[in-house]
Amino acid sequence: MSNSYCVATYRCYDEKADFAKKAQGIAVGLTVGSWTDLPEAKKAEMERHLGKVIDVQVHEPGANAPLSERYADISIAYPDANFSRDIPALLVTVFGKLSMDGRIKLIDLSFSEAFLSAFPGPKFGLQGVRDLLGVHDRPLLMSIFKSVIGHDLSTLREQFYLQAASGVDLVKDDEILFENPLTPIEKRVEACIQAAKQAESETGQKLLYATNLTGPTFSLLDQARKAIDAGANALLFNVLSYGFDVLSELSRHPDIKVPIMAHPAMAGAFYPSPHYGIAANVLLGKLMRLAGADLVLFPSPYGSVVMPREENMAIKEVLLTQQASDYVYSSEASSSNGALSLKTSFPVPSAGIHPGLVPLILRDFGEQVIVNAGGGIHGHPMGTIAGGRAFRQAIAACQAGIPLRQYAENHPELQAAIDAWGIKE
Repeated sequence: MSNSYCVATYRCYDEKADFAKKAQGIAVGLTVGSWTDLPEAKKAEMERHLGKVIDVQVHEPGANAPLSERYADISIAYPDANFSRDIPALLVTVFGKLSMDGRIKLIDLSFSEAFLSAFPGPKFGLQGVRDLLGVHDRPLLMSIFKSVIGHDLSTLREQFYLQAASGVDLVKDDEILFENPLTPIEKRVEACIQAAKQAESETGQKLLYATNLTGPTFSLLDQARKAIDAGANALLFNVLSYGFDVLSELSRHPDIKVPIMAHPAMAGAFYPSPHYGIAANVLLGKLMRLAGADLVLFPSPYGSVVMPREENMAIKEVLLTQQASDYVYSSEASSSNGALSLKTSFPVPSAGIHPGLVPLILRDFGEQVIVNAGGGIHGHPMGTIAGGRAFRQAIAACQAGIPLRQYAENHPELQAAIDAWGIKE
């Protein structure tokens, strides 16, 4: 039976390294440990565990560039026989020790079909979220609870109602709202779902509330059950602080009957450096979708926590792609039917979003996106309800092909938002 492989691609910086030799050292060192010293009989036995160098692309710096910018993109294939079919095992294999070996960044991962088959992926996915809301013809709008620490349930309920009544499709907890005596999760959910029902009776619009799932790891399932029993219809989860495998276990559990929204807290410790860490499209794209995130938040290229646009687009592509070739190691992808069985995940570019940025968001993401705002809704000069309406008006203007300033002439909420924050096009 032939081996199957997962492939890791690294960007390795070094002023004078022999990158071909470096690649061979990685392939051997992270798999069988030693090769040339093995007897021939032992080599035959160990061959199925040996990593293989797939590609080495050396990039020499230009005439005026410093030698420190010399790098190579190195692709290594790791036999599935070496690790169990879970994300922690794969990450430790391909980048555990190596992540501490100088200026080296994990820039891509592709998987064997055998490895991928162990992951059901998102339970709802983009289409499932749209189905729950009954909205299929426009981008979705989400607002964020802000300034909720230390407040009681009645204050929380009032803030939730104002958001729900403003025309948003989703409301998410602030990721720093943890379990506390004032707003325990089941009481918080009950209060917010009551407010959502009140708003729905007035607006006719359904709403998902992503309550923050927190606590010690072994209590998370019980916490989720409590929230769902209380009426929770979505969960927010700080994936990187708990680990991809925790998300994977939650997302596939039969009792978790609601979408899971992945928050990118801690991601800045991994992706921003060109020389270290894990690329954003792997960290917040492929691995989040593989582990089962139905919706994935990540910093936008427009607002207050800026991610370069090309990195945003790379995340979008891997969350929305249906092509197996983008996930499956190429030698296997050519034999597959070309379609990726994982449901797509909703991209949610976030941080510092205001209505004047909606044209940019829709230009870059199209209609399969969630426009996510905190201060852009709560900080609206006419109040929270007007803040949500201004966003819905901006979305409607873009869909109709009408410039925001023109549309705002008959929509005071949008006009006030433009006066406050301007327009970026």
